[in-house]
Amino acid sequence: MTITGGCLCGKVRYEITGQLYDASHCHCSMCRRQHGAAFATYADFNPDDFKWISGENKVKVYEKLSDDGWCFCSECGSSLAGTAKGKITSITLGTVEGDPGIKPESHIFVGSKARWHEINDDLPQFDEWPPDTWEPPSKAS
Repeated sequence: MTITGGCLCGKVRYEITGQLYDASHCHCSMCRRQHGAAFATYADFNPDDFKWISGENKVKVYEKLSDDGWCFCSECGSSLAGTAKGKITSITLGTVEGDPGIKPESHIFVGSKARWHEINDDLPQFDEWPPDTWEPPSKAS
């Protein structure tokens, strides 16, 4: 499976050649500010399966925490990916073209969600990160 996507202006494009996993809606204050929305939806992948196919020179990284941050297009401002330890490890599902082969499996950081937003689905909710023992539906047997 190859997943492709890109930014609003089309100058930045990426490709992921592996499976996505651990898709979630993040309600933390940093993701809300980064996306200008009630939450941001990300899915993780193996960093070795990711590559920029155009516009890499337009990609900027904002690192709030040491080696953790967000990639965005410097031309149009689209939030594209998340980083951990200096590697791109997650993608914003809103930038994926077509079916990413995964659906969000949980809401995370609901302990700091926007007060004006109501969660109206049956997905599991976690005040912060899910516990290490939690198995998302896509990984559960």
